[in-house]
Amino acid sequence: MIDTFPQLALSVRQPWAWAIAAGFKPLENRSAAMIKHLHPLKGRRAIHASKGMTRDYYEQARAFMASISIECPAPADLLRGGIIGSVDVVDVVSKSGSPWFFGPRALVLQNAQPCDFIPSVGALGYFEWRPADPSIVPPPARWMLAGHHSIGDDVPARSDLFGDAP
Repeated sequence: MIDTFPQLALSVRQPWAWAIAAGFKPLENRSAAMIKHLHPLKGRRAIHASKGMTRDYYEQARAFMASISIECPAPADLLRGGIIGSVDVVDVVSKSGSPWFFGPRALVLQNAQPCDFIPSVGALGYFEWRPADPSIVPPPARWMLAGHHSIGDDVPARSDLFGDAP
């Protein structure tokens, strides 16, 4: 599978990376300056879940997803520090009626496909990724394990994170 997987990846913080790989998030917001540096812009890209995720960042993303009826996985269930899927980048927009658009620009994403987690070091913009030693994957922070649950009572197992994806 790795041999046929896109070699260029885009690193995205969790839980947004999960929302992309699960097929819920059709836009990835970026600055105009960042988009200028994405070459080639369009094509199939791996989605890298970055290592960082603060409690405030998670809670804001979870609240946003809840406002559009998407159940965000519990923070400890969101894999970080590796490739979690792939998606086609098909366009860039500077405005959109989508609730996912925060601007000033956004990559338009289609055909999301989750994959088994592949540890990998990330970078800004598009980058050529390669598998890394699993030891680079950060353990969940204490706040992620503190009985925190996503909306509803069912907390998905790691292998079931993409079970209800469109």
